[in-house]
Amino acid sequence: MSRHMLFLGGVLLALAAVLTEIVTGPPALGWYLLAWALFATALWRARRVPDRQLTALVVAGGVTLTAIGLAAPPSSSTDSFRYAWDGRVQAAGISPYDHPPADPALAPLRDGWLFPSACGAPQLWPLPGGGCTRINRPTVPTIYPPVAQGYFLLVHWLSPGGARHKVLQLGGWVMAVLALLALCRQAGVRTAAYWAWCPAVPVEAVNNAHVDMLGVLLVVLAFCTVRARGALLGAAVAAKLLPAAALPGHLSGLLANGVAWPRVLRVAVPAVLVVGLTYLPYVLATQGPVVGFLPGYLQEERYEAPAGGNRYLVLRLVMPDSWAPYAGILILALLALQVLRRGDPERPWRGALVVTGSLLLLFTPGYSWYALLVVALAAMDGRWEWLGVALAGAVAYVAGPAAHPGPATACYAAATLAVLAGWAVRRSRAPRRPGRAAAVSNS
Repeated sequence: MSRHMLFLGGVLLALAAVLTEIVTGPPALGWYLLAWALFATALWRARRVPDRQLTALVVAGGVTLTAIGLAAPPSSSTDSFRYAWDGRVQAAGISPYDHPPADPALAPLRDGWLFPSACGAPQLWPLPGGGCTRINRPTVPTIYPPVAQGYFLLVHWLSPGGARHKVLQLGGWVMAVLALLALCRQAGVRTAAYWAWCPAVPVEAVNNAHVDMLGVLLVVLAFCTVRARGALLGAAVAAKLLPAAALPGHLSGLLANGVAWPRVLRVAVPAVLVVGLTYLPYVLATQGPVVGFLPGYLQEERYEAPAGGNRYLVLRLVMPDSWAPYAGILILALLALQVLRRGDPERPWRGALVVTGSLLLLFTPGYSWYALLVVALAAMDGRWEWLGVALAGAVAYVAGPAAHPGPATACYAAATLAVLAGWAVRRSRAPRRPGRAAAVSNS
């Protein structure tokens, strides 16, 4: 075994130890930064390891590192408790969009795990009528789309008595491994390491069991096939709305020579049909709207009025706060248009990475699990500079709300500069077009 393999193995062992500390203890920014430093070191050292030897470290290392997320209950997020509750409510024949967890009408569904009798522990939310719950925002209905709801119901059916969060975590681990295997096949083990060793995967996809992992897996599978691409993308959007940002990538180059209508029919139409059909049962079973808490969430997160909040952190460094939402939407629309006009249809995941990653850099959400999709797309395309988006999201989440500018602003700004630098370097190294070269030689 070469010294490069030994060194890389040692780095991954150290990363495993740090990840164990992260998932078994309270969130600490220092541990997160150390994990990302080890991750970057592993990627740098992997350049000197041959593909054949690297395969074992990527696959076995990825399976093992993600499994660390199973070692403890959710460490830094309470979202999985809502997932468990939504599954339980649906199993009782009730739409999760009709009643918030605090509704007395659902009191017969409560148990001592989600609604403990002792309310002195951390991460508990008070109920209006007294008592407490582990479910965050208990006075509002669910926010999650229908495919996510179907997943919650499936997990409820598969969970033995007393399983609590464990089946949700196990489901996250299975999906993370499936995504890793798909990335190895589609992109190769060298860039699949971006996913296999990324600290965000065991922490957010497995330990915190975020349903974003379901959307990520569906997007990855969509790019691994052609015939079912539109349907899989629609399912991803109906699992978590963020994968809608991958649609321009799926349609890369659509406007290069007019509108390629056959591609629209193959991708967009099946995607819209799947979203509509998955929503239909909930529309019929729900007395009110099926958007749930989504409008309230957007207002709560200050996407409309960013002043005093932590959205649009990078844009607010260079313009007034009131301009930032409009500038963010305009820039994102221009990038999507560029992908539709000049994107590579042979590598549609590249356009999806540009639009999805730019969305997070422009709107700067404070939730690190949103960037799981960016990590997967970076692993598929080999654009390592986009991984900084996930690191910025982790810093924003662990550091918590703070005055602007602060740690989150600095990290999102650094991630933006890294992406711009990567774009400039790759553009300078790209071969010149023949017509351009001839024009230069004749001048």
